[in-house]
Amino acid sequence: MNASDGGTVENLRALRDRPFELLKELEKRSRTNAAGVGAEAAAGGEWVGVAFRMGGETFLLAREETREVLGHPSSVTRIPGAKTWIKGLANIRGQLMPMLDLRQFLGSGVTVAGRNTRIIVVNHREVPVGLIVDEVHGFRRFAESEFSADPPPTVIRCDSYLAGAFRRSGEVWPVLSMKVLVESQGFLQAAS
Repeated sequence: MNASDGGTVENLRALRDRPFELLKELEKRSRTNAAGVGAEAAAGGEWVGVAFRMGGETFLLAREETREVLGHPSSVTRIPGAKTWIKGLANIRGQLMPMLDLRQFLGSGVTVAGRNTRIIVVNHREVPVGLIVDEVHGFRRFAESEFSADPPPTVIRCDSYLAGAFRRSGEVWPVLSMKVLVESQGFLQAAS
């Protein structure tokens, strides 16, 4: 924390007995910060993705390739004659959606449904699908300069679906391309 941060905290502490003024100051700072983030994104300097865990590894999906994140549905109806990685159909707000175990599709074991298990709904106009993953960590923001088109080695065999990776502070964040994955022949051949 530098001197200016300390002054900022002290300014807010001075307003603690005046809640209305404190809220006004927080709103002003929030709007200023949001305007700065919006300008950076508009200039093309920021990439935003959804971080998720599959097996023991963390991956990213581009925000625009993700429609939404859901909890694991209570009921999934098995589809006769479908490959084992297709877990079935679930009723999501009145729409039937195929549920697929992403880890099993990639040949790296079965995702065991638990408290943190989530469904990532792919934003693809022709292939509506929910991908079952171990856990979703939320949005992650990266500067575009942190991107490398070279896909990193991963334990889960997904090299052909990787679009590259972001590298920051010694950490590597592989980016999984949903477009490449859902349009691949292996993915579209769902019958046993």
